[in-house]
Amino acid sequence: MPNKIPEEVKVTKKPKGIEEEMYVLKLFVTGILPNSIHAIKNANAICEQYLEGRYELEIIDIYQQPSLAITEDIIAVPVLIKKFPLPEERMIGDLSDIEKVLKGLDLV
Repeated sequence: MPNKIPEEVKVTKKPKGIEEEMYVLKLFVTGILPNSIHAIKNANAICEQYLEGRYELEIIDIYQQPSLAITEDIIAVPVLIKKFPLPEERMIGDLSDIEKVLKGLDLV
């Protein structure tokens, strides 16, 4: 039986000390395909390095939850959606271009 990403994985970090703006992110992937695995690793690494203590990252496998992909009008995967702070941004790909991701998150 092949490895599966759990139906819904949520990683939530609580802010430490001062109130800072929380980032709400959704990462849509397709099972255990290489691009999806890279996107998950890259998203986690970027969040830990640049958003430590102030992010919520939800990882959604569209094979297991296709209705969420329809709700969000997903046309390509992997895709990271920044839901908050506004404006909403979408970054398609394995998130290996850190500069592009940081711009999409308004961190640069």
